[in-house]
Amino acid sequence: MAGKLIVDTIDTDNAFITLNVQQSLIATMNVSGIYSNTGVKMIGANGTVSNTAITGLVTASQIANVANTQLTGTITGSQISSNTLSNTVFQTGSVENYMNAQGLGFGMRNRIINGAMVIDQRNAGASVTVNSSTATYPVDRFAGRGVSSAGVFTAQQSSTAPTGFNNSVVCTVTTSATPASTDAYLFRQNIEGFNVADLGFGAAGASTVTLSFWVRSSLTGTFGGAIQNDAFNRFYPFSYTISSANTWEQKSVTIAGDTSGTWLKTNGNGMTVSFSLGAGSSRVNTAGAWTSSTSEGATGQTNLISTNGATFYITGVQLEKGSTATSFDYRPYGTELALCQRYYYKYSVTGSDQSFGSGYNYGTTNFIFNTKFPVSMRTAPSALEQTGTAGDYKVLYLSSTAVCTSVPTFSSANVNSADSFWTVAAVLTAGQGALPRSSNANAFHAWSTEL
Repeated sequence: MAGKLIVDTIDTDNAFITLNVQQSLIATMNVSGIYSNTGVKMIGANGTVSNTAITGLVTASQIANVANTQLTGTITGSQISSNTLSNTVFQTGSVENYMNAQGLGFGMRNRIINGAMVIDQRNAGASVTVNSSTATYPVDRFAGRGVSSAGVFTAQQSSTAPTGFNNSVVCTVTTSATPASTDAYLFRQNIEGFNVADLGFGAAGASTVTLSFWVRSSLTGTFGGAIQNDAFNRFYPFSYTISSANTWEQKSVTIAGDTSGTWLKTNGNGMTVSFSLGAGSSRVNTAGAWTSSTSEGATGQTNLISTNGATFYITGVQLEKGSTATSFDYRPYGTELALCQRYYYKYSVTGSDQSFGSGYNYGTTNFIFNTKFPVSMRTAPSALEQTGTAGDYKVLYLSSTAVCTSVPTFSSANVNSADSFWTVAAVLTAGQGALPRSSNANAFHAWSTEL
C-alpha cells in the first residue's frame, strides 16, 4: 500500500505495540487481522473488534450505530447515561412488566376496579343468587345479571385462584336453561366515564385497549363477552377459548378504539365490560368488530347457563390502554378499598354496643345521625341500606339505651355525608346528644351509588 505504519512505542514488558496510522490511510486499509502475542485475534479483517479485546471506557462519539443483535449479556445502569435511550429502544410493555415485577408499578394502568376480586364489603364472602335482570354484586364493582323465571346461577368470592392472586369469583349454575333469543346471563363491571375519558372513544384517534384476565371453567370451548357504551348502541363482542377443564388459563383480547357512538366521559357509565355466561340468538354477534346491533356475547359461544352445576371462575381482570397485555396492576389493599367506596360504602360492626358515630335527639322519639363517607361518592346516595330488623339498632342517651321501634331510614345526603333517622319510644329529650349503637353483630349502614 502507499504509505507506512509508524511504530511509536514497543513496550517489552507487556508486549504492546503502539501504532500511529495516518488518518487518510484508514479508509483504504485492508488488514487481515491483528493478533496478541498469545495468538488471540484482537482486531479482525476490516476492523472487526472482538468484544474480549475491549476494556475501559468507550465514548459515545466512538459509536455510530450498534444493532440490537450485536449486544449480549447485561448492560448495567452505570453504563447508561440519563436521557440517552429513546422509546424505540424498548419493546412495548417491557418497562411496565419490569417495574411491576419489582413492585414499582406505574399505578392505575388498569381501568377495572377490584380486578383481583379482593374487596367484598356487601357479603364478606357469602354467596349471592342471580335470578333476575337486577344487578347482584358478589364482590365490589362486579355484578351478575340474569333472567327472571329461567336459568339461575350463584356468584361468590372464592379463594381458588391462580398463582399471584388470592381471590376470584366463582359463578355456579344451579338451574340450567337454554337462553331464549333475548336472554342474557353475564358477569360485568360498569366503568365510570372519568376513568376512561382519555381513551377518546367516539371520535377519530380513539385508543386501542387490551383486556386481559384469568379464567377457569368446568366446561371447555369458545366463550364470549362484550364491551359496550351506556347508550347500549355500540358493542364489541369478543371471544376466547378455554382449552382445559378446571385449569387456570390467562386470556387477552386487543380491541381497536371505537370512533363512533356516544361514550360518556363524566361520572356516568363510560363503558361496560361483560363476560357472557349465556346469551340468546339476538344477543350475540360475530366477534372482533364494532357493531350497533345488540351484542352481549359472541356467535358460537359456549353457554355456561345451559349446564347444571357448571362453574366459571374469573380474576385478574385488567383493561388498559395499548395493544399489549402487561402484568396485573396490583394496588395496595387500602387504595383498592377506597376506589370501591366511591360506589358503595358499608359501615359494619362486629358485636353489640358498638357505636356508629354520634348525633342528636330531634324530638322525644327521633334521633338523627350523620355519617361522613371516607371518600367522596360518585353521586349523592338516595337510599340507606340496613338489616331490615329494628331490633338490631338502639340509641344510647344519657346512661340509658332505647331499642329502635323501626329500622333506621334515609333522611338526606350529599357526596360526602348522609343523615339517617332512628326511631325509639318517647324517652328522648330534644336537643340532647346521643349515640347510635348496635344491638348485635348484624347491624350495619350502607349507601350505594353504583353505575
